[in-house]
Amino acid sequence: MSCQEQNNKTNKIRHSLAHILALAIQELYPKVKFGIGPSIENGFYYDFDKLVVSSSELGAIENKMRELIKQNLKFEKKEISESEAKKLFKNQPYKLELLKDLKKIIIYKVGDFIDLCAGPHIKNTKELGAFKLTKIAGAYWRGSEKNQMLTRIYGLAFKTKQGLKNYLEQQEEAEKRDHRKLGQKLDLFSFHDEGPGFVFWHPKGLFLKDKLIEYWRQEHRKAGYQEISTPFMLKQDLWHTSKHMQTYKENMYFSEIDKEKYVIKPMNCPGGLLIYKEKPHSYKELPTRVAELGLVHRHELAGVLHGLFRVRAFTQDDAHIYCTREQVEDELKQVIRLTQKIYQKFGFKKWHLELSTRPEKYTGDLKTWDFAEKILEKVLKNLNMDYKINPGDGAFYGPKIDSHLEDAIGRTWQCGTVQLDFAQPENFKLEYIDQNNKKQRQVMLHRTIYGSLERFIGILLEHYAGALPFWLSPEQIWIIPISQKHKKYANSVEAALVAAQLRVKIKDENETVSKKIRGGELQKIPYLLIVGDKEIKNKTVTIRERGKKEQKEIPYSDLRLPDERE
Repeated sequence: MSCQEQNNKTNKIRHSLAHILALAIQELYPKVKFGIGPSIENGFYYDFDKLVVSSSELGAIENKMRELIKQNLKFEKKEISESEAKKLFKNQPYKLELLKDLKKIIIYKVGDFIDLCAGPHIKNTKELGAFKLTKIAGAYWRGSEKNQMLTRIYGLAFKTKQGLKNYLEQQEEAEKRDHRKLGQKLDLFSFHDEGPGFVFWHPKGLFLKDKLIEYWRQEHRKAGYQEISTPFMLKQDLWHTSKHMQTYKENMYFSEIDKEKYVIKPMNCPGGLLIYKEKPHSYKELPTRVAELGLVHRHELAGVLHGLFRVRAFTQDDAHIYCTREQVEDELKQVIRLTQKIYQKFGFKKWHLELSTRPEKYTGDLKTWDFAEKILEKVLKNLNMDYKINPGDGAFYGPKIDSHLEDAIGRTWQCGTVQLDFAQPENFKLEYIDQNNKKQRQVMLHRTIYGSLERFIGILLEHYAGALPFWLSPEQIWIIPISQKHKKYANSVEAALVAAQLRVKIKDENETVSKKIRGGELQKIPYLLIVGDKEIKNKTVTIRERGKKEQKEIPYSDLRLPDERE
């Protein structure tokens, strides 16, 4: 069985379990009203109205599902007329609403539960694998806060018990690595009710963010990028020109100055385009690579905010490349190679690429879209890269290639992206003079590597479980004098290390050495240097490396720590 076939089978199992959940709820809570119940990554959910249930009841619901599964129930598919459907679902308002959007009406029956559903499903419940109900949450009908809040029950589902066991173990490990807990524990950042969805950076956290920026700038200078900065608020007319008002309005924040409407930028590109249009351009200066670390704001519903992973303001490491059609392939290859180089620096060893094609809402013509998609696929094949295709998941102005990183416990994260855009050069009437002194339209590449600095920091914290590489650690070394009389020697060690541009802190609080060592372990400090009578006499330090219990005494002159640049 191919990978695709296995995925299809697993999705069928998950979708079918959503129906079994609905059947169990129908039997346990007969007055319930049904929303929808799709398969999702790693499982399924179903939305219900008129259902009051707590997490303590999930076990009983799960047992009812198992009882039903043992009955070897069949999934029966049938196409019916609109009049039949209205009669069948007369007491189910959400199903009646869904009927309005359907040209072809398909129902599935399992046991006594009938659902409005196009499938696909398994044939019999004996095909179902291992599952577990996990949580209850609120969810607006059709994702709109203007609609009724429903009760959503989530479940996990895998083909085998081992698959479920492995996933639960991974989730347990992920809980230990939760970047929100680590951010608080390591004193990096915080969130406050006065600004939900906005990050408050503490000194050590801001140092870490600045360190990522410093490395980013260093690599981009080498790769021929120029850096710009544009205002975070611009007139609304600009966003009509860029088509964001037509396709992205619900995610944008607005303001007013001197009775004129402004947009707080959700993306950097329109401001960068204004700079680029300031002067005429020749083919001789193409490709032009322009980078911007811009603070963008996007409206996110309160229910989806999640630490650094889902915020309302974040720093996007944008870059825009202006080039000719003939240069597109080479520029795409360079972007992918630079992305890989940067990920390797942060210790990510595995990643894959995903090609996303034209979405339902898009700007530009179909011929150009088809051409753009073919170029992206050609580049991936030429680079011999593993990739998958996500139909309909492109940006509204062009197809894209996304980079997905695999972390230390096997989870994947979408970070960098490169998007091929023929639409914005047309919207903004970009032009260059070619070799024949004729006006031509540039092609534009949008790309990020971190994606969002905030989110990337969250990923790093979870990947390393807070134990950041030496070069990224805000505090690299603690010097622990055994008593106050050893402080002078500790100062001399500190002075030498600071002169080598290392980040050092002397821990001279009135605490036991063991407590200070424990504190260093909790704070994930890479190196602890202990100094006392013996070390002063021998001109040594006793060194303890993060993650290792043994300590060793070495001559002070032989002290070799990783280079700050490593």
